Amino acid sequence: MTDNQEQTINRSLEVCAGDLRSVYAARDGGAARVELCTGLAEGGMTPSAGLIRSAVAVGGIDVNVLIRPRPGDFVYGSDELRVMLDDIAVAVDCGAHGVVIGALTPEGDVDHETVKAMVKAARGKSVTFHRAFDLCRNPHEALEQLIDLGIERLLTSGQAPTALEGVDLLASLVAAAGSNLSVMPGGGVNAANAKEILCRSGAHEIHASARRPIASVMKFRRGDVAMGAAGSDEYATLSTSEDLVKQIVSAITK
Repeated sequence: MTDNQEQTINRSLEVCAGDLRSVYAARDGGAARVELCTGLAEGGMTPSAGLIRSAVAVGGIDVNVLIRPRPGDFVYGSDELRVMLDDIAVAVDCGAHGVVIGALTPEGDVDHETVKAMVKAARGKSVTFHRAFDLCRNPHEALEQLIDLGIERLLTSGQAPTALEGVDLLASLVAAAGSNLSVMPGGGVNAANAKEILCRSGAHEIHASARRPIASVMKFRRGDVAMGAAGSDEYATLSTSEDLVKQIVSAITK
């Protein structure tokens, strides 16, 4: 690919946002879209209606809402499907641009009927299939299923620990998908590797969290009590950095 060809590609960044501050940082840093979720340390879960409404109200950036009712695997029973369908309805009613979904069978295939029901519940909104894909047994077969289901976008690391490590499979998926579906690399993405991942894979959009630790404003501190796992820090949070977003956007668009 020549430099002139690279300049004609419209590349964009999606940011994984776990709080309202991250949505502002993503927008002000130049990201095109956020994947709104909570519980990033557990792989992400569905945010509250209040957070969705507030994120949409920020304006100037698309908000896609993660639909995932719990941590763990992506095999869901009928009760959990009802929860996810209700969550999709809430996200759509709150004004979300789209939803981010995923469901697998115990055998490691895309759960066609569950995904079909969630796509229908999205009522024509943008639908992304998340990194449940990276646990599929046959990536190309799964890709064809997602295309048939009308999925617009696939978030994947190329079934590797990071997108850079999975770039060969990513390139193969991009070629196979053509214009039927956008393959969006994600996993370990930063300003130093984002453009390489896009160039080598042929993808035109990329996903990153771009987070930094934010110190708590608490003056009184009790260090012997943890609200989460033992040893967790109650006085620091990870939140998207506007500066890191700007660095990634600059790297992929220059």
